[in-house]
Amino acid sequence: MPEAGNSMSGPAGLDTQSLGLLQEALARLDIGFSGLPRSIEEGTSAHSTARHAAMREVLGAVADRLRDNYPYFHPLYAGQMLKPPHPVARMAYALAMWINPNNHALDGGRASSAMEKEAVAEIAAMFGWSEHLGHLCGGGTMANLEALWVASQLRGSDAVVLASEQAHYTHQRISGVLRLPFETVPCDPLGRMDLAALERRLQQGGVGTVVATLGTTAIGSVDPLRAILTLRERYGFRVHADTAYGGYFRLVDELAPPARGAFDALPEVDSIVIDPHKHGLQPYGCGCVLFRDPAVGRLYKHESPYTYFSSNELHLGEISLECSRPGAAAVGLWATQRLLPLVRGGELAQGLAAGRAAALLLHQKLQGDRRYITPFAPELDIVVWAVRAPSTGEATALARSIFDEAARHDLHLALAELPVSFFDLEAAGMRRDHETLTCLRSVLMKPEHREWMERIWATLSASTDAVLAKEARR
Repeated sequence: MPEAGNSMSGPAGLDTQSLGLLQEALARLDIGFSGLPRSIEEGTSAHSTARHAAMREVLGAVADRLRDNYPYFHPLYAGQMLKPPHPVARMAYALAMWINPNNHALDGGRASSAMEKEAVAEIAAMFGWSEHLGHLCGGGTMANLEALWVASQLRGSDAVVLASEQAHYTHQRISGVLRLPFETVPCDPLGRMDLAALERRLQQGGVGTVVATLGTTAIGSVDPLRAILTLRERYGFRVHADTAYGGYFRLVDELAPPARGAFDALPEVDSIVIDPHKHGLQPYGCGCVLFRDPAVGRLYKHESPYTYFSSNELHLGEISLECSRPGAAAVGLWATQRLLPLVRGGELAQGLAAGRAAALLLHQKLQGDRRYITPFAPELDIVVWAVRAPSTGEATALARSIFDEAARHDLHLALAELPVSFFDLEAAGMRRDHETLTCLRSVLMKPEHREWMERIWATLSASTDAVLAKEARR
């Protein structure tokens, strides 16, 4: 996906041209307040020079410290769920910082609150909801907390929350914070929630909410949402969809039928969480929680003697558990969605499809190489694989060594500890001496990953050869 304003960059690819666009927009913003008396004195020339010199020194130190990072912006970073925000998001966020709005009450963030409502409505429409209640949060953890909190208010504090064993750990932790009983449901060999196991648990009763994950964070698996909704008709639980990672793939046509069916069923769930700071190209932290029934807003009702007096319109603090929230996050999201509308076939969707194509290509290469074993094809853009070895313990050690070796050649991958049941160890001739296996993992969420796949594969292959050769010499 091309990035507007990124034609000039530094030696490593950091965008620099957008700074000129930001300066233009800042001057335009300043004109809007030109009727006010000057509040910032220029000071003496000597004072101004000293102040700028001090700031230059501090900012130089910041730049030096920030160099102690992995190159998250670069295609050779193919490890965790990290990618740069779109330039327009970065600039719009920075522009808002000159005002620093707070989207709790309208008198703290009038324009940015309106932009948040519009941007959130566009996300809801992506999921097929014309009516909804929702707002931005600090991230998926807070968004999921609000969803489970609302569920507990409607279903009672003794109703069990179920999620798959591959669901994000935050659901168990949040349930503990909310004092809700929580249980996990086993996964099938593809890392999806096992329907037979789910129904056996439902038959025991007492379940209030089932969390369906569309895009598990370790392996990118998509729970069988349509079948879960069918069980809801029989057992009467709430369905919460955690699409923090995978939600934007609703815009992508090039999905296998099981995943496509799950994303198509999203309009029927009770609540949805999505993280614009992942595939939505936003700076951290920007999460979003949505409810299909706007009437759940009554559960948030509270009074404040000093915040909600400035307007009879909805103050976002009236429908969120968080109080102060960054208006800049809403401004960045609004700007991005204006440039890249949330439509199938659009530029954002094409970028997602490119990342998925990269994942499928990497999986194909891994499948055809006897040095590796793969558990299943990627449903989204996350690929996991193990190193073939006499035992699972030896495979784990090799994966960690390859991880280190690849990093020495600027290819940054990730590691994931997965159940051995995901792999056909017998076919691979591997002895099972542990219940889990440390695998290599790659999140190919940058559109550029498709173009860089040959370089990525060559580096991975050479790193693997180096590690295997070293082991053979022992």
